[in-house]
Amino acid sequence: MTGADHQGPAATLAALHAALDRVLRDAPRPPTHVVVRSGGESIELTWSAAVAPPPAPEAAPPAPVEAEQPAASDGHLVRAPLVGTFYVAPEPGAPPFVAVGDLVEAGQQVAIIEAMKLMNPIEADRAGRVTAVLLKNGEGVGYDEPLFELDCDGQG
Repeated sequence: MTGADHQGPAATLAALHAALDRVLRDAPRPPTHVVVRSGGESIELTWSAAVAPPPAPEAAPPAPVEAEQPAASDGHLVRAPLVGTFYVAPEPGAPPFVAVGDLVEAGQQVAIIEAMKLMNPIEADRAGRVTAVLLKNGEGVGYDEPLFELDCDGQG
């Protein structure tokens, strides 16, 4: 972190955040433990030993689907690129970035995830119509957790 060493704690924290974000984006699964320090710089990530996924359940009838949240297999999922707190609007009381039924373009901001006191814009990775907002405003979100479902038929 040589460039951040002489720029103060804010620059060091920003550099740590960027490094942590890169590691989490490339990780095959989320860590079980994360420690980030600014003074003296440090990032510690711990992954548990790989655990085999639970066996698939016997063929069961599909569960009924609510109108606001269709089954995940029906559309494209916009996923969380980092761990934090999910916000649907730029500030309290403001209208949401998007709502069910809205058309979005690839690269359009659809939410914010706050992580380590930094507001990270979340963008749609492809065009489509929002068919579900899968989390509530202010709810905690895990790495790679689905945030929105998009119907991309003919949209990208």
